[in-house]
Amino acid sequence: MTLRPSLALLLIAASASAQTTTTKKPATTTHRTNTPATATTAATKPMTPEANPADNPPNIPKVEGTPKPLYALRYIDTEIGTGELAKTRQYYTVHYTGWLTDGTKFDSSHDHPGGEPIIFPYGARQVIAGWDTGFEGMHVGGKRRLYIPYQLAYGEAGHPPVIPAKSDLIFDVELVAQSDTPPQPKAAPEAAPAKPAAEPDQSDKPATTTPPPGSATKPD
Repeated sequence: MTLRPSLALLLIAASASAQTTTTKKPATTTHRTNTPATATTAATKPMTPEANPADNPPNIPKVEGTPKPLYALRYIDTEIGTGELAKTRQYYTVHYTGWLTDGTKFDSSHDHPGGEPIIFPYGARQVIAGWDTGFEGMHVGGKRRLYIPYQLAYGEAGHPPVIPAKSDLIFDVELVAQSDTPPQPKAAPEAAPAKPAAEPDQSDKPATTTPPPGSATKPD
């Protein structure tokens, strides 16, 4: 910072100069400082971080600052699968259990009739957004816990009465399988053939002819 002499010092210097009898002018000393020009405004204007080149691609107007995340999906891999890496545009077969953040379990595939997993096309927006991105990096057979903010779940409205408004959700998911086409549903078990009713013994009765259904019996 450049120091400025006070008004009193300037007046004293001017008076001393007027009383001198010599004609020699005092040497003039120039004080230089390396303080940048923006130093005087540093106290009033916060420093702006330099823009990240990755945030300013070519042909797009440049902006200064650091992007701030609005919300984020978090996860913990609880078991690494040994199958192939999860792919996009696949049909996923998934077991799951979902909880509210207060510990309330609201749904589980294990509680469905037969305990069957669900099947859905990954990335097709047929499930909540947190599921449409939450399986990336998993391997078939793997298990993961998803921490899904409400913005990536059922939003501000929730899904009453099961999911309250603005509910963050926790899911334990297991990627059972993936395929290019929807897996065929399991065939229902075949029913055992009905046993024919026992016919009475008609050996002592005269033979009769039964007309076909819907036909009229001709008179004699």
